[in-house]
Amino acid sequence: MINGDRSMKQSKIKQNAKTVDRYLNSKLRGDPKGLYDAAGHLIINGGKRLRPYMVIKSCQILRGKTRDAMPAASAVEMIHNFTLVHDDIMDNDEMRHGVLTVHKKFGMPVAILAGDVLFSKAFETIAESRLSSDATNRLISRLAKACVDICEGQLLDIKMGQEKNIPSQAKYIEMIKKKTAALFDVSCAMGAICATNKARDIANLSSFGRNLGIAFQITDDLIGVMGDPKVTKKPVGNDLREGKKSLPILMAIKSSRGNDRKTILKAFGNSRVSKRDLSRAVCVIGSLGIESSVREQALKYAEKAKRSLGRYSGPAKIELESLLDFVVRRSV
Repeated sequence: MINGDRSMKQSKIKQNAKTVDRYLNSKLRGDPKGLYDAAGHLIINGGKRLRPYMVIKSCQILRGKTRDAMPAASAVEMIHNFTLVHDDIMDNDEMRHGVLTVHKKFGMPVAILAGDVLFSKAFETIAESRLSSDATNRLISRLAKACVDICEGQLLDIKMGQEKNIPSQAKYIEMIKKKTAALFDVSCAMGAICATNKARDIANLSSFGRNLGIAFQITDDLIGVMGDPKVTKKPVGNDLREGKKSLPILMAIKSSRGNDRKTILKAFGNSRVSKRDLSRAVCVIGSLGIESSVREQALKYAEKAKRSLGRYSGPAKIELESLLDFVVRRSV
């Protein structure tokens, strides 16, 4: 552990999630009811609320008040769920959090509108906060920029998937920095803005969130290749079969030779691959020592994140570092 007790940290995240959920539910009400049911579908059916937790703890680490950070925390979660709704539409996924995706349960037109409502409500929630107009403007500006980054990152991911060549690690990092880490980055930056107008503090918390986000996605991609289906709720080697150009897969293809490489490539991007051949490919990746190599990369960004908090102290710092530890040490 980097800091704190794991079970205590999970308990605090759950406690924070309940508070955020109450606030979210108060904002996601309206008529026609079916639209708001669709908008809140994924929210009520799962999620740890990691990003709102980061908003609130980033505010607290700078001695800010939780109530001042709650609108920003809820707005970030709305944007996160907006991206999930649209990702599921683009990928035509049927399940998320163990339930039907929004477009499968409510239909495509309603799902698109539900995503639009989440996006719009996020900015409305910030605009209605009690913060100064200067702080509110900075929150809106930062969140809008993050949304642009996420869209750019999503398209980079799509283009990488369409290209025949295997991208470099640097290109992969560039993609996840926008697609995933941008929302972690802005979560911490917005939390800081709720507590201070000091550029140095905002930059430090922003850096923490960005590097945590990169570490999160690297670890998530490892789980996507080698994770336990009972935990991931996805088939073994799901990302490999789908041809996802994630870091573990890129490293495996690059480091493999001969029959091992053929076994991996036979499964890679092959929707019709047999369970036996897919299992073989996953075993080959495991034998190459990919897990330890990928975790080394995640830990590198985790250390960068930790250094960003070097000048701070107190319970909120301990809780953020404990979250960082949880993120990079998640089991496959």
